[in-house]
Amino acid sequence: MAKPLALVTGGGNGIGADICRAAHADGYRVAVLDARGDAAQAVASELGDAIALTCDVTDEHAVDAALARLGAVPDLLVNNAGIVKFGHLVDMSVADFRRVLDVDLLGVYILCRAVGRQMRERGSGNIVNISSINAITPSLGTNAYAAAKAGLVNLTKLLALELGPHGVRVNSVSPGFVDGGMSTPVFANPRTREIRTKAVPLRRLGATSDIAQAVLFLASDAAPYITGQDLGVDGGLVHSVLAQVPRD
Repeated sequence: MAKPLALVTGGGNGIGADICRAAHADGYRVAVLDARGDAAQAVASELGDAIALTCDVTDEHAVDAALARLGAVPDLLVNNAGIVKFGHLVDMSVADFRRVLDVDLLGVYILCRAVGRQMRERGSGNIVNISSINAITPSLGTNAYAAAKAGLVNLTKLLALELGPHGVRVNSVSPGFVDGGMSTPVFANPRTREIRTKAVPLRRLGATSDIAQAVLFLASDAAPYITGQDLGVDGGLVHSVLAQVPRD
């Protein structure tokens, strides 16, 4: 019996790479898609039977070509590719704002549209989009990233409504403070690391594997009636605002 196929965008490092590893361990054949071909190939080689795809998710023609190389319809699509440009909104260039939206929101739509059509025709499939707690409670400096992730959560809900009648489930995962991927430079500062760790009710930073396991849960037979949901994986952080403000 052929293995189910998982396609992971931004799979060449950080959270994406750990999602690829978790999917492989869970019995999937993995397609590692990344804009950096060397990174995709490194993860694919580590997994043995995986395939590496070099692709810019904002280029719909490149996406179609990458999907054609698979030779099969993915059973699981994980939209993890993303970028962030820190700074103040009023100082950000329109070009930078547009680029973040293109990768973090439009790119997800392009993949969901292409793969969603295939899943709809087949009558089954799972899509999990990687959002962020910034979609719910944006932090200063995340500018276009926060806006894109908020849009991504609603895109997920709408896709769930459209594709649900065709046997396709669509959910999102919103990581909190994760020690890895794009956040690696942030937590290289010991003081920042200490402050952020203490702000999390579970008193630890998230690991990339925490996010990977949440993705695999949503795609599994343990979650057959879950769709259109955003799963926060943040150690309770988004609910801790009042806990940071003592009454005394």
